[in-house]
Amino acid sequence: MIRNVVTGRLKPDADTTLLDEGLAGILALGIPGMTDVKVGRDAGLRPGNWDFTIVADFADVAAYRAYDEDEEHNRLRREIFGPLSAEIARIQIEF
Repeated sequence: MIRNVVTGRLKPDADTTLLDEGLAGILALGIPGMTDVKVGRDAGLRPGNWDFTIVADFADVAAYRAYDEDEEHNRLRREIFGPLSAEIARIQIEF
């Protein structure tokens, strides 16, 4: 199993309505082999936290690669997450 964890910091003037659209778009992808996906905005429990996260599980490396190369996923990156974010960090963990 591959777990992909993405977290982002928004630019100060970022449109959070657009962020919510992007997060909903991730949930709607329906990539074969994506076994679970959770998205959300920071709950604000500690100062300095990042603003949003995406946590997605994949059956295997091939399923992760399909997600990473998916046209709609890359549109969301290019048109929503990239322009809204000051920083994005990601990691893939194999279990």
